[in-house]
Amino acid sequence: MTKVIIESNNEWASKKIASTLKTEARLLKKVIQRTRDKLRDFEKRYGKFNRERLYGKVDDMVLLEWEGEREVLERLEEKLKALEEITFEYKRVSG
Repeated sequence: MTKVIIESNNEWASKKIASTLKTEARLLKKVIQRTRDKLRDFEKRYGKFNRERLYGKVDDMVLLEWEGEREVLERLEEKLKALEEITFEYKRVSG
């Protein structure tokens, strides 16, 4: 979990920081969904991923792309989880 403490006398700036992270999370969700769609298409075409079973039956570049998409999905999901775990605390400062 990450906690962000914002000390500011500018309420707009404080809200903008939180809003920006929410926007980033929404964008990540869209990319995650597109990646999942690609993986689902692969599975519809070739079945569940199994390198040994598919070796020699599927072009190596297709296998590499599939593995790459799986790795990308893992990284994106980790980033999204980290963003969603951020909590904010606002402290109004005079000035």
